[in-house]
Amino acid sequence: MDLYSQKSKSIPQKMVIIGLELVLLWMAYEILFHNGADFMFKYFHIDATAIYTDRRMIIFIFCIVIFVRLSFMMLYLLKRTIPWAESVSVPFAFAIYYIGFSLLVMSTDKPLDWIDILGIIMFIKGSYLNTFGELQRHFWKKRPENKGKLYTEGLFKYSMHINFFGDVLWVTAFAILTRNVYSIIIPIFLACMFIFFNIPALDKYLASHYGEAFQAYKKKTKRFIPFIY
Repeated sequence: MDLYSQKSKSIPQKMVIIGLELVLLWMAYEILFHNGADFMFKYFHIDATAIYTDRRMIIFIFCIVIFVRLSFMMLYLLKRTIPWAESVSVPFAFAIYYIGFSLLVMSTDKPLDWIDILGIIMFIKGSYLNTFGELQRHFWKKRPENKGKLYTEGLFKYSMHINFFGDVLWVTAFAILTRNVYSIIIPIFLACMFIFFNIPALDKYLASHYGEAFQAYKKKTKRFIPFIY
């Protein structure tokens, strides 16, 4: 967690991440609309003849929204140092979303229904929790009287890691739109990564940095899922 105490603009690393993600977006477009991964369809025995392109269009719109939203957050909100290794690992992780979900939706021949509407609402809600929560914290921390204080307000009063919970929601929305049973592995894996790795590591940093303020916050606030856990 030393990275959280190291401040740097990391512009070259951020440009590499954005560049690689643009390549991934182009690959997702080719897969969804131009059969750009025919060899993978054959290798994994994926039937890519489904005709409901509305579902594919929504998946691609999801990809664009995530790219724009997270690029903004990285360029505007992220202040910590980004190691060069992370500039490769982050796009690799997003390849699972952009490329993975694009491949998984190709065999789906179901027209859109109310379940997909719920998925779209979940995507909007998850994106809101992640981005708006970070914006609330950003503007709160910019006020001089809050310098060095632990942020426990806004959306973060409902969950200590409401931004991570938002991530799981929008990734789950991707899985719902594919209507492919194998897709559920991705949000489950992401939730496990947050619960067993990211959250404990971040909590350890916050405890050492904020001391009693963090312990008091921890006692009265759910750790991950609002009102539940």
